[in-house]
Amino acid sequence: MDVTEVVPGLRMLRFPVGAAYLWRDGEELTLVDTGAADRGGEIEAVLDGVLRRIVLTHWHEDHTGSAARLAGRYGAEVVAHRLDAPVVRGEAAGAPPVLEEFEVAIRAGIPPLPPAPPCRVDREVEDGDVLDFGGGAVVVAVPGHTDGSVALHLPGPGILVTGDAVANVGRTTLGVFNTDRARAVASLRRLAGLDVGTVVFGHGDPLTRGAAAALRRAAAAASAG
Repeated sequence: MDVTEVVPGLRMLRFPVGAAYLWRDGEELTLVDTGAADRGGEIEAVLDGVLRRIVLTHWHEDHTGSAARLAGRYGAEVVAHRLDAPVVRGEAAGAPPVLEEFEVAIRAGIPPLPPAPPCRVDREVEDGDVLDFGGGAVVVAVPGHTDGSVALHLPGPGILVTGDAVANVGRTTLGVFNTDRARAVASLRRLAGLDVGTVVFGHGDPLTRGAAAALRRAAAAASAG
């Protein structure tokens, strides 16, 4: 795992597949996503404060895999959207993606990940809810990747955490492996309308310059495609 400070207060934890993010408010930490089920120990090694909450952008195993371990060990509040919460808890199966033709080869090249153990969800959120970190983190519902995918907008510091609604691998694009491409494109267009200076992704490099313009270009390309 590589750890990078994106901007003051925000660190990226980069895994072989995907990423998680740590936000610091004084001695309190908020973890956004948790990597796969075999990444818990690495995350624990960089927790240099009180893990107050874990926010899950969606139910996929590369985002929720270590949530149960970390929540159980530290007593952190677990937050997920209402529609993905039953999958995170292990009460329901998540819908599989509808692969575009170009995505088939990408999917085949990703190594299998260990399944995510079921994890409690303490708070089910909806679009517009505000979480108590980063000066107020606004939950933005971005359905399409999964029904209950969320992004987090921190208006104060101008930060957007996209989850897998957007990717930045080589260039900024619509995220792949969506259950409903039309809804995913609509979600991307919504994110492109936000006032942000820094954008971080579930997959790919953070953007600290030209981030809003990159989102607009991605939304235009996805809408045209």
